[in-house]
Amino acid sequence: MKGIEIRQPASEKEAAAVAAAIEHFTADTAPAAPEGREEMNPWLRAALIEGVNARDVFGPGHQDGPETGV
Repeated sequence: MKGIEIRQPASEKEAAAVAAAIEHFTADTAPAAPEGREEMNPWLRAALIEGVNARDVFGPGHQDGPETGV
């Protein structure tokens, strides 16, 4: 078999049907999701362990930051 040869443009309905068939094929042949627990992002894990809050203001030039020990 050489492949698929298209000799004329597809109508909107035909194009939609081809797109839907490709979507179904992709869903049917996709690899299964890994079972079990996903690994947590190491940066997120460190932030949760250290109790970092997005509303906290700290860093160079801030008096309330972890650098001052306050």
